[in-house]
Amino acid sequence: MKIIQLYKNETSLIKGALKNNRDAQHTLFELHSPKMLSVCRYYIKDLQHAEEAMLNGFYKVFTKLKSFNQEGSFEGWIRKIMVRESISMLRKLKKVEFPQEEIIVNETYNNINIAIDVAQIQQLIDGLPEGYRIVFVMYAIEGYKHAEIAKELQISEGTSKSQLFKARKLLQQQMNQLNRESHVANKI
Repeated sequence: MKIIQLYKNETSLIKGALKNNRDAQHTLFELHSPKMLSVCRYYIKDLQHAEEAMLNGFYKVFTKLKSFNQEGSFEGWIRKIMVRESISMLRKLKKVEFPQEEIIVNETYNNINIAIDVAQIQQLIDGLPEGYRIVFVMYAIEGYKHAEIAKELQISEGTSKSQLFKARKLLQQQMNQLNRESHVANKI
């Protein structure tokens, strides 16, 4: 039985892209662009700006490809570029603010038992203030440490920690609201 490869060898695609082979570059773009658009979209609400950040990121991927040293995954390397491009886009749009005011949470439920889909989760994350959202996504989704977030965003570690705390509280409050609305809807 003959085995058919679904994807071309990524290493050979990278080598081809280094030689400015447009087919190799196109294939790498096609392989990684859907996931990288999602990464940009986590940070940037507006889809057009997220796409612009992704395209700028891929431009950097292909112009800086020589600096990829084959340590770690290629996707992880691209992902870091996309995160930085998304943050740069937000700075360019002057949308990065790190509010210091306290969030007042009226009540807390430890029992959140509603079914929620990915679109609703994205909508809740989108509803966060920019600073909260960026830190939350970097920490909870991308897996950055507070020291890395602080360095990348040029803020203190304490600010990173407080923004994450406030983001979690606000998300918890929003989830509690959805839970209450779900219970009311089920009683009707």
